[in-house]
Order: sequence, then C-alpha cells, then structure tokens
Amino acid sequence: MPEHPVIPTSTYRLQFNRLFTFRDAEGVVSYLDALGIGAIYASPFFQARADSMHGYDICNHNRLNPAVGSREDFDALSRELRERGLGLVADFVPNHMGIGETLNGWWMDVLENGPSSEFAPYFDINWMPLKHELRGKVLLPILGDQYGRVLEQGDLKIRYADGAFTLHYFDNIFPIAPRSYRRILTAAIDRIEDRYAAEDFVAELRSVVTAIQYLPRRDQIEPDRISERAREKEVVKRRLSRLCEEIPQVREAVEQTLFGLAGRVGEPRSFDELDLLIEEQAYRLSYWKTAAEEINYRRFFDINDLAAIRVEAPEVFDAVHQLTFELMRQRQITGLRIDHVDGLLDPRDYLEKLQERYREMFMLSEGENELYLLVEKILMEDEHLRPDWPVHGTTGYEFANDLIRVLVDPAAAKSFTATYAKFIDENFRLTELIYEQKQKVMRLSLASEINVLSSKLDRLSEKNRWFRDFTLNSLTTAVREVIACFPVYRTYLMRNQETSDVDRQVIARAVRAAVRRNPGMERSIFDFLRDILLMKFPPNITEAERELHIDFVLKFQQCTGPIMAKGLEDTAFYIYNRLVALNEVGGEPQQFGASPAEYHEAIGARAALYPHTMLATSTHDTKRSEDTRARLAAISERPLEWRKGLARWRTANRRHKRDIDGEAAPDGNEEYLLYQTLLGTWPTGGLASEPGYAARIQEYMTKAIKEAKVNSSWIQPNEEWDEAVRSFIAAIL
Repeated sequence: MPEHPVIPTSTYRLQFNRLFTFRDAEGVVSYLDALGIGAIYASPFFQARADSMHGYDICNHNRLNPAVGSREDFDALSRELRERGLGLVADFVPNHMGIGETLNGWWMDVLENGPSSEFAPYFDINWMPLKHELRGKVLLPILGDQYGRVLEQGDLKIRYADGAFTLHYFDNIFPIAPRSYRRILTAAIDRIEDRYAAEDFVAELRSVVTAIQYLPRRDQIEPDRISERAREKEVVKRRLSRLCEEIPQVREAVEQTLFGLAGRVGEPRSFDELDLLIEEQAYRLSYWKTAAEEINYRRFFDINDLAAIRVEAPEVFDAVHQLTFELMRQRQITGLRIDHVDGLLDPRDYLEKLQERYREMFMLSEGENELYLLVEKILMEDEHLRPDWPVHGTTGYEFANDLIRVLVDPAAAKSFTATYAKFIDENFRLTELIYEQKQKVMRLSLASEINVLSSKLDRLSEKNRWFRDFTLNSLTTAVREVIACFPVYRTYLMRNQETSDVDRQVIARAVRAAVRRNPGMERSIFDFLRDILLMKFPPNITEAERELHIDFVLKFQQCTGPIMAKGLEDTAFYIYNRLVALNEVGGEPQQFGASPAEYHEAIGARAALYPHTMLATSTHDTKRSEDTRARLAAISERPLEWRKGLARWRTANRRHKRDIDGEAAPDGNEEYLLYQTLLGTWPTGGLASEPGYAARIQEYMTKAIKEAKVNSSWIQPNEEWDEAVRSFIAAIL
C-alpha cells in the first residue's frame, strides 16, 4: 500500500474546461513528468455550467463535468498519472454551488417545494426573513427590470413538458409548484368538459386535480409529510404526462390554457391570472438590484448564482463528498485543496472530518494528518494558520507576496509615495481606504447580510434588561463599525469551545478601533457587542437564548470574510495604486518591499511549521501574472526615471482626455494605474507584434475602473466615462 500522506515534490496547476479536457491533460503528463512535477493540481472538474471556464460554479459534486470529459477519460488520465508516479491534488468547493441553470437538481427541488423540499436544509436559506412577504420563499433577483414591467411586457411564460409546468424568463427556467397545477388544469377541464364530459379522460383529469389538492402544503415540513409530498407529486406528473401523450384533446386544452394565461401586451389586466400563479410559488422573482438588501440565501460573496450550502450538516457533508471519496479510495485523488475555507461555519470541524474519513477509508490508525490537505486561506499582517487545523498548509498566497516584496526596493518607498500623491493630487492612507470601502460594501452589495445580523443582535438585546433600550439603528451601526475595523478575514469561535487568545485579541482590537471612530456613540453598545462576540453568556440564560447567541456569532464570522474580500481585494486594491505589483491576494501594499533577511526569516518560520505547504509565484486568483509583477517590481529600482516618465506621459497625453461634468477622464489615479499596466505588459516585440494589445488594455482598464467603484461600477455603470477611458487608451497607443 502507498505511504500516507502522498506529498508531492511539486505541483502543476491545470485549468480544466471545455477547451482543456481530461484527454488534453493525459497528453501532457509525460511532459510534466519530465519536468519533475510530482502531482497535477487540478481545478474543479465536477459538473458545472457547460460554458464555465473555471469550474467553481459546481452544480453536482457527484458527477464529473461532461464538458471536461467522461469517467472513462478521467480513468485514462488516472492510469497515465499512476504509471508515471504522479498524484492528483483536486481543488474542492465545499462552500457553495452554482444555481444559475437547471443542472442543480437540489436547488430546482427547493424552488419547486420550498421549505418542504428534502434539500431545503442543504442550502443556507432564511425562510423567515424580516420582510413578511418573503416568508417561506426564496428571493431570486434575476430580472432585468421591475417585476411588474417584466410581467406586462410578456417576458414571463408558463410552459408544459413531460408532465411538469415551468416558468421561463428568457434562458432562465423555474419549476412550478405541483399544487399550482390545479389552477391550470381546472381551466383546461373547463375548456373540454362540455364536449367530452362523458369521456374517461375527463374523469381522469379531474382525479389528477383532486390528487393535487391532497398534496402536503409547503409549510408541512415534518419528515413523513416531506416524503409523502416528494413521492406523490411525481405520481401526479406521471399521470398528467400519460394523459397528455395519449389524449390529444387534453394536451390541446392545456396548451390553450397556457396561451390564455400568457396575457396580452398593452392589456395589464390580462396578466392578473399569471401574476397570481407566480405569486403562489416558493420563490419571488425580482429586479436584480434588489439583491443587496433583500436576498435571503447566503451567497459566495455577492454572486447571486452561487448559493452557499450547509456542509456542516452531516447529511450534506456525506452528499457532496460521495464521488470525491470514491476517487480517493481508488487513489485517483491523492490530495485536496479546499476552496474558500473561511466561508464554512466551522472550518476546523470540516477539515477534521475529511482526515477522519480518509483514515477510515484506508484503515489507518489515528495519528498524523494522513490526507495531503491544503486550504485557500488569506493571512493578514502577523496572522498565522490555526495550529489546530489538520492541514499541511495553504495554497501559497503568502509565499507569492513574500517573493514580490523582496524584489521591491524598500529604499524607494518615500519617493514612490510622494510621486503617487503628487500625480493623483491625493494622499491615500490604505487603512482608512479599506475601512471606507468595507463600509461601502456593507451599505451596497452586502446590505442584506448586515440587516440579518442586526436583527439577530436586536433580538438578543431585547432579552436583557440592561441592553433592551439599544435601538435597531444603533446596533446596526455598531455591527458595521466593528466589521469595518476587523483586522483579519474572520475569527473561529465555536460552540462549546474555549475562546482562543488570538480571537479574543482580534475582537478586542476591532471593538477598540470602532469605539475610537465613534466617540459620539454610547460606549456600552460596543461593550455589549464585544461580549456577544466573545460568547460571554449572561447568568441564568435559557437554552433557547444561548442558541440565539451562538447563532449570531457563527453568522457574524461568516460575514466578515466576504466583506473584507470585497472591500480590500475587489475595491481598495483597484484604488490604491502606488505600486500595483504589491496589490495581490493576501498582499499588503502598505509594506513597500522587504530586505533579504526579512524574506528568509518569513520563509524559515513557515518551513518550520508547514514544511509541505504549497509555494506559488502565481495562482488562478492572481490579478497580474508573475512576469508582469516582476517588471513592475523593477520600477522600484528606478524611482527618478519613473517620476520623469509620468510627467512626460501626462503632458503628451493630456490632449486625449475628455471632460465629463467638469472632471477629466481618465482621472489621475486611473491614468497612474494605466501607465503601470502598460509597462508591465508591453509586448517585447512592440505593438505591431500583438495586434489585440490595445483592446486587452481597454478591457482591463474598464474592469479596474468598475471594481474601484469611483467613477463607474458594475451596478451603476457610467458608460460615458468608460468610453472616454477606452478612447484615451486607443489614442495614446
């Protein structure tokens, strides 16, 4: 039997998608072997959207992605790897699933059956949100306009196929609840009853409607009623399918009913019946801009079609790992890289379960971490990977940033800071910028998460006579302020566990900073929140109140990471452009360079704790390739030339700017970023050697400006500004 764990000497990342398949990978194994690679580091290869280029929008964890290849193709790749002694480290996504298509059977079942779906507990859905109209429903912010306008434009259609009715909005398809079928089928009976009253098929259709009426309701969530509903609704569909296939009159009556239900554009009242039918569903279609404030399922950051799953639940853990464990048992997967570990409710417990299952699989005695296990974890400042996590390390963000820092000349820090401030006519403080951007994220794209946390905290304050006078508004402000001051992505407090000194210090630091920023607020509000976050339970607390307290802390911890990521990586890093080689995932651009001694100290400390951690100079999350970053780092060795170059370029290119409402587009900060981008990516053979270069730079700058959210954004695009920047780039190139 092979030794455990199987630790590769080195890995080579392969990005699987429809353009690079298992067969393509099989063809390069011999080359990787000749390079001395110890294992393929594979991107997610379980079923995702057919056109997914990254694979993180997994729809089914227990099926290989058909766009990447068949099981036979994967087995052939595995044999080639095994014959050459190479392993396979798989990128696994336990936090969320793609829900943008009908491929996700669990999600479609939830939309069809609501809280009574057997898969409702699999997803992190708040079935009792603050908005009463959303109780028992999932908000789906997918419409391109207000619901009423979309409805009366005739963009929502009900269709029938194979015994089931579905709602269509362009390429989006949603199931219709079986109990709503009676509204359609009763109207269909009315159409044929006079002509065919004596026919058996009319009686059968009435019988189907009767069966529908006896289906358990969505609010009946007892296990036996859920099972009954799941079983009987399928019986209804089979009976209806058989009737429509065998009796043309029934199929025609159904189609005519749907045609009448569709409404007529220009006659608003003709859409009333369709509106009533849609209102009966376990979901509520809404304008996509409502997601920020009202969405009631946890997402991956603010991406609406990536819904979080509750992998901490034993049945969910078992369900999502079936195929992965099978492939591990057959030695086709020899290691795992866990994506977005901070999104999990209890990362340590999840990682321990993986190691435990692996030991059971190979009948290994409990001891070292037998499964080669890595986590995607961003460590801030002096933060370290938690020592009680049973892992071999991270995926290399720290090493990549250590390496770029040692290539940046620390002696140039003052010169670069002065040059940057003069060019953009502003002096950014990164810590202040991060605080501001996190606040913006909490008020815009992730406002619903803050609203949920605040309402939970309000319930806790109401149960204590010392704190019940705190208003919801003041508690909401306190939550926002503490999260905005959080120095790391998250803490890791768990029920029935002692709070670690590290977590205690993080929370205390964040609360102290929030208090300093808000001298006009009642100090006791922050003290109350601090004690809640530290799980300091008041005396005589009931078990129900204790659970509310724990639930708040766990949800709070799951919120701080996405807010930090959106505020820092996805916003501040596109605004603070002093030297963008340092603006990488896990980077700290305020630290301008490092000495060789500091570099070796960091590497040595990591080697002592995690000798088998992954070292990476670039990752699939990297904002700029390693060669671009190396060029940009070299600028730090020529600060005077950089300053003079900026002055020349600004003077030469000023005439290509466009005035928009009194502002020159691009602004100074965008122009400063552009010049770095050009230096970092300039074709070695000149512009003539790469005809598409200008278009690539235009595309990148459009993205960067929208991510910065200063002059344009994805939610509120400023097309005039975006076009002015594109024109500027075209002109100067």
